Amino acid sequence: MNWRNFAFIAIVGFGAWHYWSDRPVKVPPGVVAEAEPSQADAREAAFEHKGYTIKPLQTFDIDARVLGVKHYRMGRESDLSPVDLALGWGRMSDSAVLERVDISQSNRFYFWRVKEFPIPRQEIERSSANMHMIPADPSVERLLDRVREGQRVRIQGWLVEARGKDGWYWRSSLTRNDTGAGACEVIYVRDITII
Repeated sequence: MNWRNFAFIAIVGFGAWHYWSDRPVKVPPGVVAEAEPSQADAREAAFEHKGYTIKPLQTFDIDARVLGVKHYRMGRESDLSPVDLALGWGRMSDSAVLERVDISQSNRFYFWRVKEFPIPRQEIERSSANMHMIPADPSVERLLDRVREGQRVRIQGWLVEARGKDGWYWRSSLTRNDTGAGACEVIYVRDITII
């Protein structure tokens, strides 16, 4: 076998593996993550992480369906957060609803579009969000890297504010009622389980 054939087989094999490992998980209608995310005041002191000061604002625990996964390698935020997860809970985790909602992610935002509302607009906005994941350690980062659209995950950690030595900062939203710029959660992920 010459090197061109070998290279072709390697490229096709890598493409097939990449497609297989990243393909969305199919979930039957009616299977939902019912609970709202829970949070409470954090008592932990600020600490250093990857050259930034991380200040826990509130504890955060969420059981949700993954609506989208977006990996980032460029931009200052990627120093801390290599992946964003768009997450949905309640009826925004039900395939019967989601098949009527177009979802995308770009530039650290999550977008949705409908031709006709399957559930009220406010419910879509309050039951889904784009969340910036800051892995606490390499094992959490490896798990975050394996998350696929359609999976159900449980994430535990803190909603945080991150500050650089030059004054740059990134602060989490603390409510699910906001939309637009500044409405995303910035989560220091201490534990993640793929359910």
